[in-house]
Amino acid sequence: MLPILVLYYSRHGSTRQLARQIARGIGQIEGCEAVLRTVPEIRANGELESAQDNGDPFVSVADLEQCQGLALGSPVRFGNMAAPLKHFIDSTSAQWLSGSLIGKPACVFTASSSMHGGQETTLQSMLLPLLHHGMLVLGLPYSEPLLHTTQSGGTPYGASHLNQHDGLTPDEAALAQALGKRLAQTARQLHQSV
Repeated sequence: MLPILVLYYSRHGSTRQLARQIARGIGQIEGCEAVLRTVPEIRANGELESAQDNGDPFVSVADLEQCQGLALGSPVRFGNMAAPLKHFIDSTSAQWLSGSLIGKPACVFTASSSMHGGQETTLQSMLLPLLHHGMLVLGLPYSEPLLHTTQSGGTPYGASHLNQHDGLTPDEAALAQALGKRLAQTARQLHQSV
């Protein structure tokens, strides 16, 4: 099974819901499995939380190095990714130096509480370190019909959720699954061509 890492930070649960839908899409592709991981909170004094809540396990360097694809998710924080996820990404210099992520497919996802909260800039902010790592960045192509009709989340840059509903809308869930499927299909094709 090809491990596809779905790495996210979620404060209130919306980004976690998107992660779960992306994992569902990954699971639809034969030979691929989603590995759900999160990052620890950062305390006010700058220390990381050591205890895990009831969510997914904390990510390890091994998770990152062993993955065959990466979906990276964060809630919107002033048009940027949240500090806990950025803290983890900033710690990946060894992987950058070794080139362990070069050529692997990656995608991004986000959630915000307001229509103009910065979803697209947050998605773009997460793409930058992926490009520095030499990853192959995937978005949602307009061949996905729901991109033309969604009244909530979903962008060509990645899956998204507008938190003005109770949970994900059907369009948001379907687009997140489509992104997960695309990521897994690409990872499988790349793995088979090696």
